[in-house]
Amino acid sequence: MTYLLEEYVKEKIYIVEYPLRFAGMDIFSRMTIVKLDNGQLWVHSPSEIDEELKEAIDSLGEVGYIIAPGNFHHLNVANAQSLYPNAETFLCPGLEKKRPDLTFDWILGNRPDPRWGSEFEQVVILGTRIINEVAFLHVATKTLILVDLIENIGDEYEEDAGLLLKFWWKAVFHMWNNPKAAPEYQMAWGDKEVVKKALNKILAWDFERIIIAHGSLIDDEAKAVAQKAWRKVLRHTN
Repeated sequence: MTYLLEEYVKEKIYIVEYPLRFAGMDIFSRMTIVKLDNGQLWVHSPSEIDEELKEAIDSLGEVGYIIAPGNFHHLNVANAQSLYPNAETFLCPGLEKKRPDLTFDWILGNRPDPRWGSEFEQVVILGTRIINEVAFLHVATKTLILVDLIENIGDEYEEDAGLLLKFWWKAVFHMWNNPKAAPEYQMAWGDKEVVKKALNKILAWDFERIIIAHGSLIDDEAKAVAQKAWRKVLRHTN
């Protein structure tokens, strides 16, 4: 099955949404591709890439970087590496232990790689117990790029979401039409003061839209949506 490559921000950011089965649930995920100023492609949370999708990607430029931004977003990294052997791979901290079989060049930190550092801000979300994630801001387009820090599943996915997903999102986590952090975050925020520091850094960035891995993109009132999604942690005091 070929997944559709869509232009999200003209000539700069492209996305691919694809089906994913996780914990018995049918859920969607999303790959993001940023065209850097030097023409290279920065591939974030790669999907499975077949021949047709590869042709579409290759028409944009040369893949220079493969980004595994969270410890739940690694399944298709090896596939991307096999197709783009000259690209460098960056892993979210912790993935090198979870996936010791996965080859990589660098571990992501709180500062972007100097070769694309002028185009991005980034921060590692530390202190949580289950999920590790690195958040990115594409500065020029004012686009925040996340994977699990916000999920936005609701009526737009009514026909495709299975009964199990609807049960958990509606009855248990109250996330249907209500953007929140992934359930794994909510169950184990861990050291909320450490997490809060990272979230406040993100909220200080200048962004107008949010690309997320699971659910509808957030194109309106993005900062307000993020603040509401993280309010439990942001209000935390020792």
